[in-house]
Amino acid sequence: MKRIVCCICAACLLTLLLPMGALADHQYLLDSDTRLITQAELWDWDRESLSFMFNEIFARHGYPFDPGGKFYNWFNAQPWYQAVNKVSKEQAVAKATDLEWKNYYTIKAVISQMDANGWPYRKPAGSSLKSWRDFTPPDTSLKLTGFEYVTLAANQKLNVYSAPSASSWRGANGKAMLNTNGAVWAAGWENGWLLVFYETNNGSVRVGYVDGSQIKGRVNLNDQLVFDRSACRLASAATLTDDPLRTMSTITSLRAGDTVTYLTTVNNQSGWSFDYIETTVGGKLARGFIPTGCLDVPYDTLENWDAYSK
Repeated sequence: MKRIVCCICAACLLTLLLPMGALADHQYLLDSDTRLITQAELWDWDRESLSFMFNEIFARHGYPFDPGGKFYNWFNAQPWYQAVNKVSKEQAVAKATDLEWKNYYTIKAVISQMDANGWPYRKPAGSSLKSWRDFTPPDTSLKLTGFEYVTLAANQKLNVYSAPSASSWRGANGKAMLNTNGAVWAAGWENGWLLVFYETNNGSVRVGYVDGSQIKGRVNLNDQLVFDRSACRLASAATLTDDPLRTMSTITSLRAGDTVTYLTTVNNQSGWSFDYIETTVGGKLARGFIPTGCLDVPYDTLENWDAYSK
């Protein structure tokens, strides 16, 4: 009996929430957790946004905001925020790092200057102030099991491949790339490669791998992926895609009788089931999704993936 043995911790098996309108520039309003912020850059923002920025520092550590307020409404709409209701606000604040505290006081200093000089501040003609209101809260209607939101250092452009190898098939005419200034989800690691999930510039979705050695900074996910890897034949023709959520864009067409390697099975927000498989495209190793039911496998005997997360 074949088993789905993708070994991801239970937390990773929580539902993936993908924003259709990912944040315009950063996963956070300000990447105050990874670098020192300057007063000069803060003057590009309006005063109200700065209040969201210093609250964002503590929100990253689960600060529980008062229900119904603007901060409560805003941060609860962000996929990365998880309120820690079983600890006090003081305990959540105490989790902030030295770097975050330095940035907190920098933000507060600019707010004090704005207040002392009279707000609103006016930028030179032809330019406008940035505002937290320009960062559209994500639409959480799309879901894919097996992935969780991760925080990657901003301003990185990482090559994306369909399999954990730089010689594997690569989307976007061989130019598929992940910009870490957008939202990123990941399922885990395989031989030093991180399986990620992100939104592309044209509004589609791509699942693929990035080389961990090329990622700058820490990745808040340590889970290792272990797949089934059973050889199977296609019982019917199928289209291979790296987007099982939106466009179902075609990587290649597979024929009945083709032999592929079965890896695991996932479900999207509509309850549709997809088999994650490995094959070759143009002589290159490639991984992608086909609708469940196309493989010549007794699926009624398959054990549920979730059973192996406990």
